[in-house]
Amino acid sequence: MVPGFATREGTANFAKRQQNVASNFYKNFAGLTLSSVGIGTYLGNPDDATDTLVKEAIKTSIKSGINVIDTAINYRSQKAERSVGQAIAELVQSGDAKREEIFVSTKNGYVTNDGDINEDFWVNIQNSLVKPGVIKSGDISSGYHCMTVPYLQDQLERSMKNLGLDCIDLMYLHNAAEGQLQDISKEEFSKKLRSVFEFYESQRKSGAIKYYGMATWECFRVAPDNPQYLSVFDIVKMAKDVGGQENGFRFIQLPYNMYLDQALTAKTQGDSNQYTILESAIQLGIGVFASVPLMQAKLLAPNVLPEFGQMSKPSHRAMQFVRSTPGIIAPLVGQKSQAHVKENLEVLGTPVLSETEFSDLIKKLSS
Repeated sequence: MVPGFATREGTANFAKRQQNVASNFYKNFAGLTLSSVGIGTYLGNPDDATDTLVKEAIKTSIKSGINVIDTAINYRSQKAERSVGQAIAELVQSGDAKREEIFVSTKNGYVTNDGDINEDFWVNIQNSLVKPGVIKSGDISSGYHCMTVPYLQDQLERSMKNLGLDCIDLMYLHNAAEGQLQDISKEEFSKKLRSVFEFYESQRKSGAIKYYGMATWECFRVAPDNPQYLSVFDIVKMAKDVGGQENGFRFIQLPYNMYLDQALTAKTQGDSNQYTILESAIQLGIGVFASVPLMQAKLLAPNVLPEFGQMSKPSHRAMQFVRSTPGIIAPLVGQKSQAHVKENLEVLGTPVLSETEFSDLIKKLSS
């Protein structure tokens, strides 16, 4: 197990060492210096060949100046976490990076099998979770989701083992509203969520995690009359009730790109729906990471994204738009092939737009 966690000094020193990134490439949040592009690990087959591609892509990215890695226990049936862990271990062993320089997030909640065990999905769930008593009848939602404390405890321990880390910087509850609210009432959901926050706060005290948050798909972007809607103000109040002013709920993740832009444009949060989720996050001191910045490569097709900023490659324009949006720390970009890694890393030398430049870009794109 690699000891430690991302620290103020470690992440700042990492940024100072980088010679080939723009002067404003890093953003400061929660005392940490974090890269304005992060590595995502969602897609890919659960096989050894993909493991190698992901591991090498992470190592190349970290050596180039990225220090944000995002994964989840269900990504590639636990093999994404293991690839991340192998990459970090090799980087630390070679001296190319230190544990305290790298910010690692993962997610728990979805029921997953183990891609390294040759068993049918439900046979594996039965053997690894049901028979040991981790999951009981009725714990799994129709969306293959579980947010009981015994299950999340089991999954946290598995994630730590997969990653080879004795502390995870950020643990997300994964698509909780999306995975649960088709089956239970908002009242029951709130009770479950409070118990999860209590569990996460206990894990912060034990040193297993530093922060927690919610990785979401719809709940913070949809209108209040949508059954899956959640108020981030209510969520933060719950975290304060559970963990006090110094609680660990500091991050959310949601889909955002130039076309999936509700986080920027839809006023769904606060009294009288007067704020967007990004405006709300800024008010509340919540950091936001953006998933699907390339919309799983759909935005890379010719003539899809408008041109701006003398950036000829669609991938660069997509990343630049997301990472320059006020309230966003970084887009989480999935990359495996060395060709894609090389292309994506080219944007690191381009300055992030200022708020004025971003506002001017929005006006230009809207005209």
